Amino acid sequence: MNWDTVAGNWTQFKGKVKEQWGKLTDDQLDMIAGQRDQLAGKIQEAYGISKDEAEDQITRFKNRGLH
Repeated sequence: MNWDTVAGNWTQFKGKVKEQWGKLTDDQLDMIAGQRDQLAGKIQEAYGISKDEAEDQITRFKNRGLH
């Protein structure tokens, strides 16, 4: 699955993102609105990890198929 699918269906995927990264608030998820770079930044801030680690986590999340 590519990220465009996630972004295009953000409302549906928001719950799964919240399950994966529970420190992110609903307001943050609304502001992210499916933008991968925004999600990476918020994960970095919330979890105190590097940009590369945040990107790796997003890639693994996306590759699981999100179903």
